[in-house]
Amino acid sequence: MNPDARHQLMPRDEVLRLIGVLDGMKAKLLDAAEQWQLLDDTGRVPSTPAYADLVQHAAAAQDLSRDVVRLAADFAQSPHSTTRAGRAVLTHLATAATLSSHAAPHFAETAETALSMAATGTTDRHYQANRMVIDHATARAYLRRASESLRDAATELNDHLGLHRFFPEPSRQQIAPSPLPGPGSRHH
Repeated sequence: MNPDARHQLMPRDEVLRLIGVLDGMKAKLLDAAEQWQLLDDTGRVPSTPAYADLVQHAAAAQDLSRDVVRLAADFAQSPHSTTRAGRAVLTHLATAATLSSHAAPHFAETAETALSMAATGTTDRHYQANRMVIDHATARAYLRRASESLRDAATELNDHLGLHRFFPEPSRQQIAPSPLPGPGSRHH
């Protein structure tokens, strides 16, 4: 068994825990991207977009982003981030942190535009409605792409778990230190 390869292994329980965290966070980002809608049932911007709902999208996106950034920061501080698999996972986490961080400002722009639409003329309203659609769709796309990066990080970890079968955990007997020779032991 190659000791360097064993050194590259992250503990199985830690990998499984992290996969669970990534899967949960991935699902939250994807759910937000799918559920947070700007357009009405006819596919149009509502005549009076609800600022309160849209600014809530920005606040919730900020919370999601904070969680992703915190996960990336925590993993970067772990000794596992320096292994081959850990570096790949950290790359995906860094991408997810960046992408998720871009979503909240776009949602906030959407909300701000919705608030200012009431005070504008017809021509400006059409321009602002289009801008809102683009900003909101861009924010949702950032959440989807961040979710994909988290999925890719989980895939790296799942692949890493496959290496564990080549390096079974040592049994307790293999771990136990051999007894030290004492005064009553024979030496040849």
